[in-house]
Amino acid sequence: MKFEPTLRALADLTRLRIMRLLADMELAVGELAQVLGQSQPRVSRHVRILCDAGLAERRREGSWVFLRMAIGQGREANGLGAALAHVLTAGERADAGFAARCAEDRRHLAAIRAAREAQAAAWFARHAAEWDTLRLLHSPDGPVEAALVEALGTLGDGAALGALLDVGTGTGRMVELFAQHADAVTAFDKSPEMLRLARARLQHLPAGKVDLQQGDFTALPFADGAFDTVLFHQVLHYAQEPEAVLAEAARVTRPGGRIAVVDFAAHGREELRTLHAHARLGFSDEQMVALLAAAGYAPAPPVAIPGQPLTVKIWTGARTAATPPQQPTRKAPA
Repeated sequence: MKFEPTLRALADLTRLRIMRLLADMELAVGELAQVLGQSQPRVSRHVRILCDAGLAERRREGSWVFLRMAIGQGREANGLGAALAHVLTAGERADAGFAARCAEDRRHLAAIRAAREAQAAAWFARHAAEWDTLRLLHSPDGPVEAALVEALGTLGDGAALGALLDVGTGTGRMVELFAQHADAVTAFDKSPEMLRLARARLQHLPAGKVDLQQGDFTALPFADGAFDTVLFHQVLHYAQEPEAVLAEAARVTRPGGRIAVVDFAAHGREELRTLHAHARLGFSDEQMVALLAAAGYAPAPPVAIPGQPLTVKIWTGARTAATPPQQPTRKAPA
């Protein structure tokens, strides 16, 4: 990172606003355009300047481009990058006018994301009853489930999974599959309609074996270290901020406990955003390994289950005893 070009890149109010938004979370360029009230080509020009200066980094996902801050973390955790990150934070605190603009940007972003989440929730409510059939449109369940059983080491008898949390349980298929291998199962979902169907599906299980709870996977209502195993089955691609979701999962996983993420490999099927409310077009191995490690898991080699039209991946990891790096604190709308 060179000093003079970097300062020139920051000598613009729009780019300063972008950097303050990126301090909170990774954002799609389209989201930035909406928040800033500018055209996407204009915002893309600002993004190019920030990336050329080493202040931000792009990540392409289908036709969408996501942007994250590249200073004050990772390889830029010290030196000029760390100093610039500190200056940007201090600048917002010291300049009341700039702080007000940044707060308004965050409120606008929160409203955009809330509307998108409401649309996704409405989609789930409409399609809850046909959810298992919809899943079959992407890849067969049988090979995926067999590979997941093997990955979690539940081929034998006994409670190999301990206390299991199934995040985004849907209609309860994963609970049905793994209940016999767990001491207890918590089936968690945001959709009351999904939980109603899961309750009907799982009523044959022993009383007290399964606890169904409703809530948001970005704020799990469980104590730290409450679970031995955490499972995300075809759920994480609905997350606007998968890093925040996995950080919450790590919080409720005991040291030495395990996580399994079953999801699509990175793909370009743009229609899934609108037809099935997907927020992410799958994940690359590099991306998922980085997400798991940042949350506090030691990733294991992934397992691939090729399918038509999409390949499914199973990523697993063990919770480390060390505390993971602090996740950026999301600022609530004022």
